[in-house]
Amino acid sequence: MNAPAIGTDPRLRAALRRLDLRIVQRLDGLLHGEHLGLRQGPGSEAAEARLYQPGEDDVRHMDWAVTARTDTPHVRDLVADRELESWTLLDMSPSMDFGTGMYSKREVAVGALVAANLLTQRVGDRFGAHFLHQGRVRRWPARSGKEALLALLATIAAAPTGDQRAVDPDSATLADAVTDLVHSRRRRGLRVVVSDFLDTPAFGGTVTWERPLRQLSARHQVLVVEVLDPRELDVPEVGDVTLRDPTTGRVRDVRLTRAVRERYREAATAQREAIRAALRRCGVQHLVLRTDRDWVLDIARFVIGQRRTAHHMARHTPGVPR
Repeated sequence: MNAPAIGTDPRLRAALRRLDLRIVQRLDGLLHGEHLGLRQGPGSEAAEARLYQPGEDDVRHMDWAVTARTDTPHVRDLVADRELESWTLLDMSPSMDFGTGMYSKREVAVGALVAANLLTQRVGDRFGAHFLHQGRVRRWPARSGKEALLALLATIAAAPTGDQRAVDPDSATLADAVTDLVHSRRRRGLRVVVSDFLDTPAFGGTVTWERPLRQLSARHQVLVVEVLDPRELDVPEVGDVTLRDPTTGRVRDVRLTRAVRERYREAATAQREAIRAALRRCGVQHLVLRTDRDWVLDIARFVIGQRRTAHHMARHTPGVPR
């Protein structure tokens, strides 16, 4: 199932308009800190050195001392005081193109990315993105402003969808993508991870993305957005059907009997519980969005709940200004 271009999808455009006009104005400032400086200048501080990214980084910011010690090009960013920098990891693997509700999972995931940026951005704040797409981790540099957001959406809309077909054993996984985000974006800020987490084992086994996500949450504020479709939780008892693996394109005929449906539902429930348990252990904020629900309304309810929790903690914490 191919997701329509973002700019031409009237449903998504209408949802984003509702988010911008009705929700942002009411919930503005929920995730903001105190931003004192907005531009680089005499009061700016040097950030930690990181690997030079060709095509993304300015060679004038090269850290020659670190480069000489490591024999690997490094840059050192100059950042304005208190400027918020947020990064979103967007899972664009083939399973995200699936959807039996009002939207595909990919459309809901893109909506979550836009919502996170709209709700956390002020003038001078920057947002960037990492994409897990076709077995590779791709990066979009941090920028600010609505023009940058439109450019980001155009990049996502132009990304091919469909089966991966030829599966490379060295293809990047969600765990690899989170690890890349941990190592490449070390400056403290907001991190948003959007995925369906379908590579999580249902009955035991290692949750490969848990360890890097713990590392990410140890340094940053992390919001995890889990996107799911109702057919991933249950299937109808309809007899013989043809199922296709979205990753490999392989097709298999299955008879959906009552017994098969029960086993499927049991495995799906176990998998979702494994996801919730792993996220609790990571200590991250967890938002579930479904393709058969109004995801804008669900985001609004989540943000309102976070605000109430923050106010409650402030009232009951000694020494915290009320």
